[in-house]
Amino acid sequence: MKDALPRYTLRVPQILLDKLGYIAEYEGRTKNKELEQLMKKRIAEFEKVHGPIDVKEIRAKEE
Repeated sequence: MKDALPRYTLRVPQILLDKLGYIAEYEGRTKNKELEQLMKKRIAEFEKVHGPIDVKEIRAKEE
């Protein structure tokens, strides 16, 4: 079953992928969901310091 989520290929050293897998399993998540949680945390930290990121503005620049 396909979903509407975009795909992104990530190239990363195997040691990091292995350690991420360990943490994800410990937390009861997939590696993908663990990465999603890390991204959300980092974005929240960034926006706390620099203000909200305007996604509409970003998308307009890409067009």
